[in-house]
Amino acid sequence: MTIVVGITGGIAAYKAVGVARLFVKAGHDVHIVPTENALRFVGLPTLEAISGNPVTTSLYEGVDTVRHVALGQSADLIVIAPATANTLAKLAGGLADDLLGTTVLASRAPVVVAPAMHTEMWQHPATVANVETLRGRGITIVGPAVGRLTGPDEGPGRMSEPDEIVEAAFAVLAGSTVDARAQDLSGRHVIVSAGGTREPLDPVRFIGNRSSGKQGLAIARAAAARGARVTLVAAHLDAEVGAEASASLGGDVVRAETAEELAAEMRERALSADVVVMAAAVADYRPATVSEAKIKKDDSGDALTLVLERTPDILAGLAAGRSDGQVVVGFAAETAPDREALLELGRTKMARKGADLLALNVVGWTAGFGSDDNAVVVIDRSGTPVGEAAGTKEAVAHALLDAVVPLLP
Repeated sequence: MTIVVGITGGIAAYKAVGVARLFVKAGHDVHIVPTENALRFVGLPTLEAISGNPVTTSLYEGVDTVRHVALGQSADLIVIAPATANTLAKLAGGLADDLLGTTVLASRAPVVVAPAMHTEMWQHPATVANVETLRGRGITIVGPAVGRLTGPDEGPGRMSEPDEIVEAAFAVLAGSTVDARAQDLSGRHVIVSAGGTREPLDPVRFIGNRSSGKQGLAIARAAAARGARVTLVAAHLDAEVGAEASASLGGDVVRAETAEELAAEMRERALSADVVVMAAAVADYRPATVSEAKIKKDDSGDALTLVLERTPDILAGLAAGRSDGQVVVGFAAETAPDREALLELGRTKMARKGADLLALNVVGWTAGFGSDDNAVVVIDRSGTPVGEAAGTKEAVAHALLDAVVPLLP
């Protein structure tokens, strides 16, 4: 397979060497197309040694082979890492003033872009609009991650790691085709809940769970990439997940701390939704009474007795109140010993919830919650498996949406 790796002028350009190397190790023919500024960060001899192919930035070399379009025409995949704010703007505008720009415009191959820039640049309205434009054209955006940036800065804008970029690129190739998936949710409104609810005991303590919100955010981002208007209703999210959600979804993130708050927000927003995905981990019980002051050990002695009451069944309520044509999806996190036991638990839960689809996943001390990977089996109302995926939470998100799309009117 012929893979073009575009490198643009940011400090993360050194990581692109790892991206190219992973593609070469996988046995692919890799052609690196750096911008002039990229070569300020990583040397041309290094790029030629890694790829095993000549590297140039010029539009005017190899004119006899029409190199400025031949690379794009022959590519099976184009990956740009890092992609600076300037590069995103040029791609969105369809500019072709260098070899990388002409290569992209001359290609019908899927394009995967890994942005890298300072947080303020990533969150600037111009960059947000450019990213949405690129997503609308079917370009896959990987990251950026949250972490240490150049100098003392820290936040969303760090380029994803090479193995994550390569994995996402292969996932795009393994899918039905980028064009088939690109806009299959265009014009749809998708509501996704994410994270874990927290039920207060007193002003200091709460009953909660270990959900990070990663899977819910992955579903929201996957739906946006496929053309949907997305609202994320977020219970508690891990810090980096919350920062990523704000960076990638902006004002379309609604906060809801408790099960009661989450139920109210989901009911209200479901009125206008085509798809409702309940990925949040909702507490099944909450304290029957909440202390206005901190509960002290001296007041309760060696043992503390709590009276708990059920929280509202949000998924069942959404399913019962669904509008015509609306698709309601739930998640069932179980500690099942094997696949058959997982399916049996899922079918029992489906009978109670009445959703259209239920994503079943095994959780445990080291699986499911908080991890970067997941594995799900998706069942329909009859309990029949209609989808299955294992891998990154992004891959699982797309597999789940693949099961949703055929149900939409």
